[in-house]
Amino acid sequence: MGRWLLTPFLEQGMLPVHMKTKSTCVNSSDCQQQLRDWFQTALGEQLLAQEQACLERLFSDLFGHYLVQLGFSDSGFDLSGVSRFRSHVVLDSELMSQVAGSPMLGSAEQLPLATDSVDVVLMPHTLDFSNDPHQVLREVERVLIPEGRLIILGFNPWSLWGLWRLFHCRSNAVPWCGHFLAQRRTHDWLSLLGFDVEKMCRLMFLPPLKGQGIMGQMAGMDRLGRRYWPLLSGVYVVQAVKRVSTMTLVGVDWKARARILGGQVVEPTTRQSDGKCS
Repeated sequence: MGRWLLTPFLEQGMLPVHMKTKSTCVNSSDCQQQLRDWFQTALGEQLLAQEQACLERLFSDLFGHYLVQLGFSDSGFDLSGVSRFRSHVVLDSELMSQVAGSPMLGSAEQLPLATDSVDVVLMPHTLDFSNDPHQVLREVERVLIPEGRLIILGFNPWSLWGLWRLFHCRSNAVPWCGHFLAQRRTHDWLSLLGFDVEKMCRLMFLPPLKGQGIMGQMAGMDRLGRRYWPLLSGVYVVQAVKRVSTMTLVGVDWKARARILGGQVVEPTTRQSDGKCS
């Protein structure tokens, strides 16, 4: 019969439950709205275009039953041309009128999804604005099937964007009030949870300037950054795979044991319990 459309979402109840997602900013609802507004600015649209191109390359090799996107419900990502999934579910703390996939209310820190049921999880800056990023990754590891894929988009603190953040993080302005988790820290968390990093995309080597004309004049800097200082990109995209270790049964070499015991083979004995305590 195969898996039904809503199978991953019925383990913790028949209907999705609304759960508020905490943010690193003071007001979570305002933070989410500010993030959406920021991605409609010239700088945000330029980043969104680069992220879209990167995701198209990654998703061209991915397929399965269920693609789950955590947050950023009206991001503007259009994966219809390359996505080969039966269902694209977007889980967010609040639903927007324009959503790329099937909307669902919930929290990334407590996913209302069944264990080992999702093929790919997409997290567009989810960890940057989560109150407990490690808990989010633990939940993602739980719901992904063995060999399932996880795609993370995050802001890089070791970049011109991270330097810019130092002067704006106290103002609670989005996106500068986010976590900005380092790539190495993210990789360490993934390794502890049994993930292997497969692919990387590094985006936005330009400083986060608002003037579209200035950004256009510095386009050459973006090309040079990809070639000469890739680790200093403003944004990174990580594709990781969930590995599941298998137990290998090792048999007993009785000939080797006989040699160790001086040529006398000791037969294994079976202790029979007569119900009495010795």
